[in-house]
Amino acid sequence: MDQRISVITLGVADVQASAEFYERLGWTRSSESLDAVAFFDVGGMVFALYGTAALAEDAGLSAEGHGFRRVTLAQNLASTDAVDALLKEAEAAGARLIMQAAETFWGGYSGYFADPDGHLWEISHNPFWSLDQDGRVQLPG
Repeated sequence: MDQRISVITLGVADVQASAEFYERLGWTRSSESLDAVAFFDVGGMVFALYGTAALAEDAGLSAEGHGFRRVTLAQNLASTDAVDALLKEAEAAGARLIMQAAETFWGGYSGYFADPDGHLWEISHNPFWSLDQDGRVQLPG
């Protein structure tokens, strides 16, 4: 298997409402989006929103399930000020602040918000990773 992720799809209660939440954060929905699925280009990957029941059915699983999903999405930013600003922006767009940003045990700075369906986003500044001109993380060798 190649070391690559092409698409991340979140199961959501209401595709249009969730897509509008991400649009309020400044994301642009692809013209390939339909009523039942929304696509966003996220720098060489696709971020998709699909109805929870339809996604579970597609995978041949039950849509039932509650609590912590054991997955977080994350965005690494260039500074602690940028982290604070994005957490405020997300909250203003309708996110629920889970954890105010603070210094971390590993030497960085991060906080968490949940999107309207409860998907967790960690917003962080990792001073040990560099970012390229497009904001993409550059992991050390």
